[in-house]
Amino acid sequence: MADFRIEKDSMGEIKVPKDAYYSAQTQRAFENFPVSGIRFNSAFISALGHIKFAAAKANEELGLIEKPVSEAIQKASIEVVENKFDQDFVLDIFQTGSGTSSNMNANEIIAKRANELKSDTDISIHPNDHVNFGQSSNDVIPTAIRIAAVISVKRDLIPALKHLQNALLDKGDQYKDVVKTGRTHLMDAMPITIQQEFSGYARQVELGIERLNSTLARMYELPQGGTAVGTGINTHSEFGKRFASIISKATECTFKEAENHFEAQASVDTPVELSGQLKTIAVSLMKIGNDFRWMNSGPNSGIGEVELMALQPGSSIMPGKVNPVIEESLTMVCAQVIGNDATITIGGQSGNFELNVMLPVVAYNLLQSIELLSNASTNFADKSVSGLVVRKERIESMVGKNPILVTALNPLIGYDKAAKIAKTAFAEERSVMDVAKEMTDLSDKELKKALNPINMTKGGFSD
Repeated sequence: MADFRIEKDSMGEIKVPKDAYYSAQTQRAFENFPVSGIRFNSAFISALGHIKFAAAKANEELGLIEKPVSEAIQKASIEVVENKFDQDFVLDIFQTGSGTSSNMNANEIIAKRANELKSDTDISIHPNDHVNFGQSSNDVIPTAIRIAAVISVKRDLIPALKHLQNALLDKGDQYKDVVKTGRTHLMDAMPITIQQEFSGYARQVELGIERLNSTLARMYELPQGGTAVGTGINTHSEFGKRFASIISKATECTFKEAENHFEAQASVDTPVELSGQLKTIAVSLMKIGNDFRWMNSGPNSGIGEVELMALQPGSSIMPGKVNPVIEESLTMVCAQVIGNDATITIGGQSGNFELNVMLPVVAYNLLQSIELLSNASTNFADKSVSGLVVRKERIESMVGKNPILVTALNPLIGYDKAAKIAKTAFAEERSVMDVAKEMTDLSDKELKKALNPINMTKGGFSD
């Protein structure tokens, strides 16, 4: 038996794989764009299913398509939402800039499946005339970007970041009384507690969550209803508002019709803004991950303040070596997200008049960044932060020899004399306390009070 079937569209006949749910237009696009093999992820495909479900329901409510047709499309669309047809979304992301090919991919799959599910056998459900009724690829694809991104951020990324924030706070609380050497310019500076340092990391993550929530307020605006160029031709004037209401109920997100369809379709400014927030989060996590690598370095000839979880052998030639693999994974994710932002930025500049023509690559990179940050944040929290052990004795030894402790003596003996004590302590590899006893007239009580590292972490002057 033949492994293909013949399908027809406005351009004629074409061979399509026998068991494929897609049809002629998808097949043409599949053959036209053998570029990367990279396809849209399940979040984007699910968003397309949401759109076709809500469109069918809205058009039925507005009396524009018959109930049996609408019901069959809705049932088929739900299956797309549930990712039951992901294997049939075969198109490369490097395709037509509007994403028309992927919109038609969805239309054809849903039409074929709807025809199998329909209750009225006398009706033939058409990909364009029914599934795509009142829509254009020019409002469907930018709408799918927003729906997929919002759902992914709310369901995956924000919970992952909150999990990481709590792990950092818990670890800081576990070692709240441990005083370590602070560092500026990678050089010894004034003491700081583990809790203070980790509270800074946690706040970075918390601010990332705040940045996401701020941008989501604008991501909730949906272009759907603008059709080809934003005017809403060939759709009902109430479609956009009704569509947004249906989508909101289905996704439990507060979507609304775009305030200006011309802005919403001609630009992807808000997805670009969201990508910028993802980049900022990546920058934060890159800093935190690298700090962990530094603190773990050694364990003997480096800083060696903490011991990370030993997860796997670190070398094929050096027995016993263990590397900070989770941090390396995290920082590579951050590099990828920063690179994705550059692609999205260029994509955002590529709007010509009434349409952006890099929608697929914007969608792919934005959703990949969300997915990577979600997974890496959870992994970092569970396999690094939660299992980190502070090496208290080593930290205490290093703090005692930190020549910068003399800073606390400035108000008592002046900057210049304190500098001499610091240099002497460093040169002779002695504690600041011992050298200060020799070079000042301060009593032991005064020196112990001034040079107590825990007091230095509280700021201001000692009482």
